[in-house]
Amino acid sequence: MTARSPDASSLPASPRPVRMAATLIVLRDGSDGLEVLMLRRAEKADDQNSGASVFPGGVIDAHDRGLHESCSGLDDGAASARLGLSEGGLDYYAAAIRECFEEAGVLFATDAAGQIVALDDLPPAQLAAMRQAAEQGTDALLSLCRQNGWKLATDRLAYFSHWLTPPGMPRRFDTRFFLATMPEVQSVRPDGRETVEHMWLRPSEAVAPARGLKLMNVTRRILEGLAQFDSVAGLMTHARDLKHIPRVMPRLADGPKGRRPVNMEEPAYEEVGHVDPDGQGGGRYAHEAGLAMRLSARVLRVTGEAGDASGPLVHSYFVGTAGGDWALIDALPASPAHIEALVAAAPGRVRWLLSTHGHAEEALRDIWADASAVVPAPGERIELGEATLRVLQGDGDAHSRRFLLVEDGMLFAGSSADHAAGEDEVRWIAARHGFLRRPRR
Repeated sequence: MTARSPDASSLPASPRPVRMAATLIVLRDGSDGLEVLMLRRAEKADDQNSGASVFPGGVIDAHDRGLHESCSGLDDGAASARLGLSEGGLDYYAAAIRECFEEAGVLFATDAAGQIVALDDLPPAQLAAMRQAAEQGTDALLSLCRQNGWKLATDRLAYFSHWLTPPGMPRRFDTRFFLATMPEVQSVRPDGRETVEHMWLRPSEAVAPARGLKLMNVTRRILEGLAQFDSVAGLMTHARDLKHIPRVMPRLADGPKGRRPVNMEEPAYEEVGHVDPDGQGGGRYAHEAGLAMRLSARVLRVTGEAGDASGPLVHSYFVGTAGGDWALIDALPASPAHIEALVAAAPGRVRWLLSTHGHAEEALRDIWADASAVVPAPGERIELGEATLRVLQGDGDAHSRRFLLVEDGMLFAGSSADHAAGEDEVRWIAARHGFLRRPRR
């Protein structure tokens, strides 16, 4: 089993464009606690989220800048500061309100008296005309505000979260998420075109497998966060008190259950970003016995069993350059299947058999007769063509070793991986177990 990292020839000629978007999470207090409005998207062949249950939202439109004149309670300077932008922050608030009206029929706007517009009190024909106008163009809301003297109630929205679609997806969105309390004088009315059904659900219910909703990763993760709150008031207070809202960007990776997003707190996240920054394939979210995986042009990792099938999987590393000599680090102890995988994966002539435990791996010379199994001394340098290993003292006994691949800043550290502090040249830690990761400074 081999996982490859893309080479330069396989990368796209230009990155996929990222579209700015805004989403409004509408909330209410139900009999059993906090509830959130979910809309089911219509089934469409060209929609990567077809049939998914979502919050109202969509992309920023050129007309949203024109809605600034109809916004109240927040100007562009304050909105931009809240979103960490130099300008244009009010576009996101306006777009969130506009999209919520277009998709759900809920309008966060106030009348001349400063009260939320009571859409439910409007004559049915007038309300139907408003919805039809909203479907025809994104400037319809501006016209409605001007005609009726309404103001978009941007101050009723609380900025809550910021997500960026993973690289490699057909469409990518940089989305700001807002919270707002459902107006009591309005009703939800899906547009029947983009959205075909609405539900009020407790967040924990929405993510429950028994409910069977199709949820995007971002929607599921936000719902899981909302489930921690018992009331709208508590959640809104929490959101308004947030000082810094970081951008969250999952990454796509492959594994036993197919391709899925890897979230930033998962152990595999840093490694996936290193081996597959553009989402072209090659990153893995789970280790598997027999998997040979390129970590860089100079490093090939082979995963297997150390001999005890019930124990954790272990990594062995080939280090070198194409057409040159290679070192094999931490091949032993190994199961017969792991030895077979190493032999099959060897990218070239193996000249060094190295161990972070400091044991001379003479047993492997039956396979690689030309290789040296001598334990090198700290301070030595092993030249492997365009790859250089610097030998460092390990943290174990006097015989233990660490090996720094100078060109990649990658430290092969055995079973302990938290001893790179103070070594500025270390950019990555490759341990005997676990995923490649950055050192904790």
